[in-house]
Amino acid sequence: MQYEITLPADYDMGIIRRRVETLGARTDDFEGLGLKAYLVQDQANGATVNQYAPFYLWNDTAGMSRFLWGGGFFSGICKSFGRPIVRHWTGVDTLAGPDIDQPAVAATKHTLMLPPDNDPAEPVAEAADVLRSTAAMAGVHSSAIAVDPTRWELVHFTLWSGEPGIVPGTRYQVLQLSTPGTKELFRQ
Repeated sequence: MQYEITLPADYDMGIIRRRVETLGARTDDFEGLGLKAYLVQDQANGATVNQYAPFYLWNDTAGMSRFLWGGGFFSGICKSFGRPIVRHWTGVDTLAGPDIDQPAVAATKHTLMLPPDNDPAEPVAEAADVLRSTAAMAGVHSSAIAVDPTRWELVHFTLWSGEPGIVPGTRYQVLQLSTPGTKELFRQ
């Protein structure tokens, strides 16, 4: 799941950083949550936009539902920024990388549309192969793929312990990582 809050070019991104420092630990033991990456793009660091765009990997939909409309969590986002569109995908696979025990400092998200009018099995299987290759790369904390079957869009999300180098997709800085359910998330 991800929502993206694009902010004005002159927005003080320190406000978002302080918000995460102050409130981020609230999801450190959130039941049903695998992990939450508190992500930003910051024009001061070379991004094309200022954006707050947390990304979530859920172990169950009940946890996601509690977060979105159970009060106290997503309600704060709505009060501060208005209610953003929340994208969500159906998880395919999540893998720990060689740097799973290191802090994640960067993230990439690459999306692609699956070929129209075709059985999705083959392109999703190919994406799973790419996931296994990506998860084995040096510097990878963890990586996941998921599909939005309403749009037949595949997302490949990767957390990195350092700069990711040349990889496709949107790049983010990780401000904080909550990992209450990673044992279940990465269970093999």
